[in-house]
Amino acid sequence: MATAEITPAPVREAPSHGSADVTVTDPALVRRAVKAAALGNAMEWFDFGVYSYIAVTLGKVFFPSGSPTVQLLSTFGAFAAAFLVRPLGGLVFGPLGDRVGRQKILALTMIMMAAGTFAIGLIPSYGSIGVGAPLLLLAARLVQGFSTGGEYAGASTFIAEYAPDKRRGFLGSWLEFGTLAGYIGGAGLVTLMTALLSSDDLLSWGWRIPFLIAGPMGIVGLYLRMRLEETPAFAAEARNTGNSGNSGNTGKSGKSGTERPKVPLREMVAGQWRALLLCVGLVLVFNVTDYMLLSYMPSYLTSELKYDETHGLLVVLAVMALMMVVQPFAGALTDRVGRRPVIAAGCAGFLFLSVPALLLIRQGSLLAIGLGMGALGLLLVCFTASMPSALPALFPTRVRYGSLSIGFNVSVSLFGGTTPLVVTALIGATGNLMMPAYYMMAAAVIGGFAVWRMTESAGRPLPGSAPSVAPR
Repeated sequence: MATAEITPAPVREAPSHGSADVTVTDPALVRRAVKAAALGNAMEWFDFGVYSYIAVTLGKVFFPSGSPTVQLLSTFGAFAAAFLVRPLGGLVFGPLGDRVGRQKILALTMIMMAAGTFAIGLIPSYGSIGVGAPLLLLAARLVQGFSTGGEYAGASTFIAEYAPDKRRGFLGSWLEFGTLAGYIGGAGLVTLMTALLSSDDLLSWGWRIPFLIAGPMGIVGLYLRMRLEETPAFAAEARNTGNSGNSGNTGKSGKSGTERPKVPLREMVAGQWRALLLCVGLVLVFNVTDYMLLSYMPSYLTSELKYDETHGLLVVLAVMALMMVVQPFAGALTDRVGRRPVIAAGCAGFLFLSVPALLLIRQGSLLAIGLGMGALGLLLVCFTASMPSALPALFPTRVRYGSLSIGFNVSVSLFGGTTPLVVTALIGATGNLMMPAYYMMAAAVIGGFAVWRMTESAGRPLPGSAPSVAPR
């Protein structure tokens, strides 16, 4: 991203219908929006990284059992439960984001996520309060899942509506850069604790540290998001629906009187059924592969392949660092060649390379695991670099936050967040350690069909918005 100071050009927000007007973006506001959305997303996903990488320890703390597989299943069951309420969060926060504005809802989701994560660090163990411990863990996870229901759709919408049309892929890719940074922060902290603490210390109190860090992190994220201004696209849409007296950006406070009439849920769903189906298919392949690689694989290496826990975490950490390096370049590539070719390449890669990559991983040597995980990580970048710009472009401004929240969270809840639980159960039932590869291949087929049916959006205005260009 350019860092040179540029005198902002005047912003002219166009009506949602076709018009000759053009929105000239303010580079300073664009940078601020991207940074706040990406950093906030990193803080939100820090918890998901920690929870996944410390799943074996959490199983012993909250779900005592003689079987390590049962412990892991129970832990991932609580992990998956958070995804079951994500559609409810999407149904609440998405329509609110289309009514009162993107910025306010993004600030609210940050508060709730930080509170839920911090609460996990305070829960007594099963040995102290019995069955109350897993119930409290489940309650905290439900709060997290509910708040996350409004997070990704809001953050991707926010960046997409601020970005110039010809740079939306590059700027949107920084959202998933933030996600990877959150995962790396969580994985790095768990790895450091695993290396420095004894098993007894980690089991008795060490596991709490990553969750308690969420408190101050949440305050920082909230501050960043409260300083955001409403997107030009939303402000223009609000003005054009009869709220001209209250519309427009309101300065550095981030507070705005911009508000629109309530959009009927029927319009968000039935009125966007084709785009919703495409969204579900794209998000399915994106999140199944994402959670398989970043959330499930550390536990797969430890519990199924008996690989050393610390070395397994370090491999995943290295793969995520590689993905972060490639991410912005891949995002810029989508602006050049289009979103569809990049997403299609990822689907084809997972279809034909999942089995070879997992066979490499199963060999057990550090080099083989690194090559297999690295190949899957680079394929995943095809999705992480494309989706933040491709998904918001499926929907018009009037219903973008709400429809995207619904489609995204339904798909994540049914297919993405349940991936660790389903694959663990499939391996337990069949004894086939190749199940992760077969699961990713099935997801790739569905994603391939969705990308075949979608319309290319690179370099084009968002539906319902004026063309957006960078100042000369």
